[in-house]
Amino acid sequence: MSTIAAWVEGRLAPVDKLDAHRRGLRHPAVSVFVMRGDETLLQRRALCKYHTPGLWANACCTHPHWGERAAPCAERRLAEELGITGLRLRHRDRVEYRADVGDGLVEHEVVDIFTAEADPELRLRPDPSEVMETRWITLAALEQEIARAPGNFTPWLRIYLARHRATIFGDNVSG
Repeated sequence: MSTIAAWVEGRLAPVDKLDAHRRGLRHPAVSVFVMRGDETLLQRRALCKYHTPGLWANACCTHPHWGERAAPCAERRLAEELGITGLRLRHRDRVEYRADVGDGLVEHEVVDIFTAEADPELRLRPDPSEVMETRWITLAALEQEIARAPGNFTPWLRIYLARHRATIFGDNVSG
């Protein structure tokens, strides 16, 4: 596991990522939505992930390493997880949520959310240890799928769409 920042006794401190989730510590995170017109890129988390394996999430969700800033972290993880480089990230919001992610683990995150517009010819090269599948979907179709089968999607993706849709997607909100 890697070392991330978490608030411990009122200050940021380096903490093992798994320990932060076991203790439900509030910690910084990053989420990226890659858009292609009115479609967003989803990834299905690899089955070997220590929480929420096999669930659909937005393009990239991660934790900055201790001392790492949000935007460079987002760029790094897009490359590591999906083989995506060179997109212009746009910071959309910072939100906080707390969610049970199973097996006694809790995500209590303060998330910097970014969007990026992809070229129609964008080539994905997913790392199979991170991502088992990808797909593009319109926001309207995604919301319909979540309504039908919420258990197929990560808690944070459901929270983002339910509480922060307009802030994240701005002009891409339709339907």
